[in-house]
Amino acid sequence: MRLPAISGEWIDRSRSVEFRFEGRTYKGYEGDTVTTALWGADVRVLGRSFKYHRPRGVLSLANHDTNAIHQWGDMPNLRADVTPLVAGMDLTAVNTFGSLENDKGRVLGKLSRFLPVGFYYKAFHNKRLFPMWERMFRVMTGLGRVDVSAPRKRTPKAYDFCDVLVIGGGAAGLSAALAAAAQGADVVVVDENARIGGAAGYQLGNDATRRRTHAELLACVAAEPRIRVVTATYAAGYYKDHWIPLVSAERMVKMRAGSVVVASGAFEQPAVFHNNDLPGVMLASAAQRLIYRYGVKPMQRAVVLAANADGYRAALDLLANDVAVAAVVDLRPTVGSAEPLARLLAQAGVEVLTGSCIVEGVADAAGLCAGARVASLGADGKPVGAEREIACDGILMSTGWAPAANLLYQAGTRMRFDTAVEQFVPDVLPDGVFACGRVNGVFGLERKLADGARAGSHAAAAAGFGSATGDALPPEAECPSHPWPIVDHPAGKNFVDFDEDLQYKDFCNAVQEGFDNIELLKRFSTNGMGPSQGKHSNMNGLRILARLTGKAPQQVGTTTARPFFHPVPMSILAGRGFSPERRTPLHSRHEALSARWMPAGVWQRPEFYQRAGESRLDCIRGEAAAVRGGVGIIDVGTLGKLEVIGPQAAEFLERVYTASYANLKVGMTRYAVMCDEAGVVIDDGVVARLAEDHFYFTTTTSGAATIYRELSRLNTMWRLDCGIVNHTGAFAAVNLAGPKSRLVLTKLTGLDLSAAAFPYLAVREAEVAVNGGKIPARLMRVGFVGEWGYEIHVPANCGGALWDALMAAGSAHGIRPFGVEAQRLLRLEKGHIIIGQDTDGLTTPLEVGLDWALKMNKPFFVGQRSLTAVGRLPRRQKLVGIRFPADHVGPVPLECNLVIANGEIAGRVTSIAFSPAVGCHIGLAFVKPELAETGTRLDIRLTGGSMVQATVSAAPFYDPDNLKQKEAA
Repeated sequence: MRLPAISGEWIDRSRSVEFRFEGRTYKGYEGDTVTTALWGADVRVLGRSFKYHRPRGVLSLANHDTNAIHQWGDMPNLRADVTPLVAGMDLTAVNTFGSLENDKGRVLGKLSRFLPVGFYYKAFHNKRLFPMWERMFRVMTGLGRVDVSAPRKRTPKAYDFCDVLVIGGGAAGLSAALAAAAQGADVVVVDENARIGGAAGYQLGNDATRRRTHAELLACVAAEPRIRVVTATYAAGYYKDHWIPLVSAERMVKMRAGSVVVASGAFEQPAVFHNNDLPGVMLASAAQRLIYRYGVKPMQRAVVLAANADGYRAALDLLANDVAVAAVVDLRPTVGSAEPLARLLAQAGVEVLTGSCIVEGVADAAGLCAGARVASLGADGKPVGAEREIACDGILMSTGWAPAANLLYQAGTRMRFDTAVEQFVPDVLPDGVFACGRVNGVFGLERKLADGARAGSHAAAAAGFGSATGDALPPEAECPSHPWPIVDHPAGKNFVDFDEDLQYKDFCNAVQEGFDNIELLKRFSTNGMGPSQGKHSNMNGLRILARLTGKAPQQVGTTTARPFFHPVPMSILAGRGFSPERRTPLHSRHEALSARWMPAGVWQRPEFYQRAGESRLDCIRGEAAAVRGGVGIIDVGTLGKLEVIGPQAAEFLERVYTASYANLKVGMTRYAVMCDEAGVVIDDGVVARLAEDHFYFTTTTSGAATIYRELSRLNTMWRLDCGIVNHTGAFAAVNLAGPKSRLVLTKLTGLDLSAAAFPYLAVREAEVAVNGGKIPARLMRVGFVGEWGYEIHVPANCGGALWDALMAAGSAHGIRPFGVEAQRLLRLEKGHIIIGQDTDGLTTPLEVGLDWALKMNKPFFVGQRSLTAVGRLPRRQKLVGIRFPADHVGPVPLECNLVIANGEIAGRVTSIAFSPAVGCHIGLAFVKPELAETGTRLDIRLTGGSMVQATVSAAPFYDPDNLKQKEAA
């Protein structure tokens, strides 16, 4: 089905491309799309329809042809009409049960009477049958297959700017670009096609003059240095202040323009008649694109259904490229301005039937187009008289257009329905937005050039370049769209929406059931809700609704146009997958010790340290044992580290945290809990008082940046006399913990480390000896793991030296680094909570045993009023310790497994681990208050559905009197 080479075609015939489709091998050319390569290989069935699984071929070939959607490996729902052909492609059609050729789903076409419009909604109303319908719909619906194991695709984002952005590279858009550039503006032309030129390059009517005009236009644009052309890229949406996302296969460019010209053209609309979806029935513009862009013969013998001069041009283009034209069937009583074109057709022996319509497409045994049944058209728009069958293998439809006005609507344009062109046109445009060409109701080639020049000049002037010239053009002398290209048929299958298999009668039934508003009709019938988003169905749907309700199209209106203009791949929306990653100053030390990494917020932290011959669990338990029996060291540099300094520093902390800090002694620390306005716990840490007006405090690892921003916001409102400094990245910090930690640290500092001089919860500033020198350090006698220990904070550039010195000093005592997992086990033994793991977005301090940290007698702290109200109410839940018998064998719950009582959900597990120090599995769980009594037996459901029992236990599980932290070993 390939034609001889045509001047200006988009394919490179010297470079063939081999690919597979539905298990068979085919060849196309570089520059082909999947659709054109298959059609050129005489493949007529490209896909199956969504609902009835009818065979479908080419419809529009305009980048929204949902008749051909394919799967390539892990890439679902490729739009075959726009996807470039790639060597080695192995494609299959989507939405088939079995193969495309033997799709078992085609039986649904025979059941169409049982699947009326709105069937889905009605089925769901039957509660008894709902499970059956749900299972069926889940199996039957959807298109391509999502491969959850597919590798993540990373795409970049870019930013760009221009004075004038022209959306659409057709005749009007290119004329606008030239006019704007002539006034000195920097212009960007973006077009979704592989090359610019638009309809001027294929709607030729075998007219050499139109071809020359097209070539001259392209040459002028190429010669203008102020014009940049971006192809294979579509403007996906319109956002405030002329912000337009430009989407290509590789990236999204966020374009900010001084002004915007929308020259997006119009979508050719299908006529509605019985079997108008047969493979071989297509829009006239699709056939012309096949010919002039891809050198593909659309069919052997055609019938052209026309209602404008474009249909006659299409017939002439067919004749010029060795396609026989059996007849031109014109819906209009006269050919109007197409008279010269009709004479040329008559001279070629083509019959022109005016005042006639196609009643139905005739199918052969394979379901392909084999003819057209034609009848005269009565005054009421219905066929009359005897029908006549004309043999053909293709039907072209050229009966009208719908403006590609999505971006104009999104920009806030007020539109009006213009009966002179039977479409909505811009009535009032927003500032800085201009329209030209078919989207503006201008159709003739010369008129489009003039309209583009006007819009480009005005856009340049709006951007500050030159003076605006040119006035709006007078209306079209002849309407390019038929007001009712629709023929009812008793057998149905006259499709309005090809995406959703919606027939004319579906609209009648929907209106009869009361869905007579354009938005309600859309949702009930799903018109325009398929992949093409109504590009070929919205206009006909609007016409049908207007006729059924006796309203004018202006009264009916249009549905809301929202981004995106075309489907945008999730990989483009997600961008390049940039994940910021922070590393502490000790990262290289951990690497040298064979750390296994885990993310903690944006930080990378050692999960554990791998030892030869030991499993992950053995390593974690060994690290925990070292802390309990000797000494361990952990990098805690990821904690948020903040200072607040000033006369009202204490007052600031009083308002931020739930405890009291005005009475905190210099040289001491205190646990800190932060709540939001709803009384929900959002962070915790330790506050140290270094001087009367100077506090140093920590936050959780994941909350550091958020808490700093929130504190800055609060003090902006409160205007207290203090300043907040974020030292998170400026300080390194380690926690030296274990009964031998004091022996290790004594070797490095002259500070008195005795319990009397440096008690539990104290803070000291001292010097620590490293590498023969001394560095300043802040030392806090605090610890998350429940052993005697020191949290040591030093300048970040000294962190490595501190680590090395502590490891050397501790070598004689068996010092061992421990990671996050060992730390989590140790803190669990002490019953310490982790914010975000043992709490959620609704947890208050009252539910997690932090009542003691609430000073409700303070004048104010964030969340105090909410906690006062919550305190009067019965508790929803309570966090308790749970313990399994020491002899428990078999599976244990995972975090988030549910507690069940009397067959109902009564709580969930938040933390769980086996504790060698305690000798059994221990954990924390939220339960209903009536289950929180120590000794209560809890039923916990495992992931597989079986149940295990645990006992509510007092926490801490280890060293309940905290003697290990307060007394030296």
